[in-house]
Amino acid sequence: MFTLPDVLVLGAGGVLGEAWMMGLLAGVEDAAGIDLRRCEYFIGTSAGSIVAAHLVAGNSPRRPPSIGTEAEMAAGQPPANALAVAALAAARRAGNWALAASATFAPLALGLAAPGGALMRTVLLRRLPRPKDTLDALRSNVERAGARFDGRLRVVAVDKRSGRRVVFGAPGAPHATVGQAVQASCTVPWLFAPVYIGGREYVDGGVWSPTNLDVAPAGRDTQVLCLNPAGSVIGSHSLITVVRNVARSAVSVEALALRRRGAAVRAVAPNAESAAAMGSDFMNREPRARVLAAAYRQGVALVEAHAPAGAAR
Repeated sequence: MFTLPDVLVLGAGGVLGEAWMMGLLAGVEDAAGIDLRRCEYFIGTSAGSIVAAHLVAGNSPRRPPSIGTEAEMAAGQPPANALAVAALAAARRAGNWALAASATFAPLALGLAAPGGALMRTVLLRRLPRPKDTLDALRSNVERAGARFDGRLRVVAVDKRSGRRVVFGAPGAPHATVGQAVQASCTVPWLFAPVYIGGREYVDGGVWSPTNLDVAPAGRDTQVLCLNPAGSVIGSHSLITVVRNVARSAVSVEALALRRRGAAVRAVAPNAESAAAMGSDFMNREPRARVLAAAYRQGVALVEAHAPAGAAR
């Protein structure tokens, strides 16, 4: 039986990762008859922070047009669209440098377990050219959605100077609005200028980990659902292989840490249909409707797979 998780962890994955997470969560809700806005905690990294803020603001996951209302389809669209527009322009300007930089940083997503990982991350971040593009439009759209740090929301970014992870919304974290935190969490350092919060510069939380699953407030018997959009990215390019392997390995390592605390962790990546719809360019806006529909079907299938034997489907 599929029950409401205590903690929902939403990983990095660009525009199509956002669409996949929205669709899958909508399918889960409709098939299981649950309301995922009622989770106790939401952990968001990069695109996952957009989805987390969307839910904390009281909005339902976006549904495919054939299922959801126009209002549901419109909800959450502006933040993802702002990310897509900015990323497309920035990537074109960055050219091959963006590919080289992402190849360099991908293995550092396992930095939590690697000695000196923060130091190496700092060195690499300082060597990057300083982009001029920003995600100010994304921040504004998130602010208009109305999400607040109410104790449930955690948004992960990386302090550019120290190379260390910062979890906005967690106890003791620097003060920030949700819009600022989401902008920082989505700021890919080789595409966008760092985000200033409290006099320090922050960049994408995916530089540390694709999901940052291990920061989930979880103990014995806590139910954790982790969505990992990059875990099934398709393609034969060496960078794609690195990203896919790192995404899977990071989740495995971090899930083990939570299980040692007694938590029950369910990690989900795109299935074959969803992965095929997403392709390898997660910033491509064109397939969003197909990704949303495939993810919705995956969410329904996920619930049905956990239905008791003999239950009606």
